[in-house]
Amino acid sequence: MKQRTEEHSLAGRSLLSLQDLTKEEIHYVLDLAAGLKSQQQKGELIQPLNGKTLGMIFEKSSTRTRVSFETGIYQLGGMGLYLNANDLQLGRGEPVADTAKVLSGYLDVIMIRANSHKMVEELAAHASIPVINGLTDLFHPCQALADMQTILEYKETLEGVKLAYIGDANNVANSLMFAAAKTGMQIRIASPAGYQPLPEMVEKASAISDDPEFLLITESPEVACAGADVIYTDVWTSMGQEQETKARLAAFHGYQVNEALMDSAASDAIFLHCLPAHRGEEVTAAVIDGPQSAVFQEAENRLHVQKALMLAVMGK
Repeated sequence: MKQRTEEHSLAGRSLLSLQDLTKEEIHYVLDLAAGLKSQQQKGELIQPLNGKTLGMIFEKSSTRTRVSFETGIYQLGGMGLYLNANDLQLGRGEPVADTAKVLSGYLDVIMIRANSHKMVEELAAHASIPVINGLTDLFHPCQALADMQTILEYKETLEGVKLAYIGDANNVANSLMFAAAKTGMQIRIASPAGYQPLPEMVEKASAISDDPEFLLITESPEVACAGADVIYTDVWTSMGQEQETKARLAAFHGYQVNEALMDSAASDAIFLHCLPAHRGEEVTAAVIDGPQSAVFQEAENRLHVQKALMLAVMGK
């Protein structure tokens, strides 16, 4: 497994956004994830987290986040505790700060999938153990790390890779924007008016990159996808937005990733989606189930990245 000098720089730290990591630290996590994946494929078992406990707080339901973290901590020798927010005193009004201090006395690391990023920031501020953001309204750093691992597996580099993101500029898009800024990728985001990236996110990401062409925001999926190495999309209506479904279906008409869009990309382009997917809405079945799709490899990589993150923040 390749090692870097920054190996222990994440020990004891929280990960709330990719803004928290340097380029070198991102690559350290990705190297570690690749090594863990290789070991698992060879049937090699390492359990450096024997006796360690992960608490997993969920305000939102989950498939990939829960299963990858719970499986990951088990494979590394530790134990995961599923903590539904409604089952905690947190759900009955206990202050976030009090919850953070109490859990810090029981656990070694907290993963939280929450509605509000500000709440997760408060949790991390009062916890004496690392907190990993499993998803908030603003960011999804674990997903973006798995996306980068998948891109590396296909393209062997991140530098100069052109990624087209089509659809709602949500938490996934925000994290991909920072991933691109940190690693030398170029990202083109095609979203209709009213659904484009928040100006403060664009400003922060642009301040990180030294490439003046690293980010393009357009209303045209065709412009974004032309010559792209990676085409990425997400659902048009995320959890908690169900009351907006009708308006979103109308707004995103014309933003479906289909065969024509894939044909406009590079000949060896891959398709990514954080899942779950709605075939026939944001993507056609022919694309997501086709030969250029890497979505299930991408989903599996959540496991390896999650394991790498837990090892890194626990200094193992």
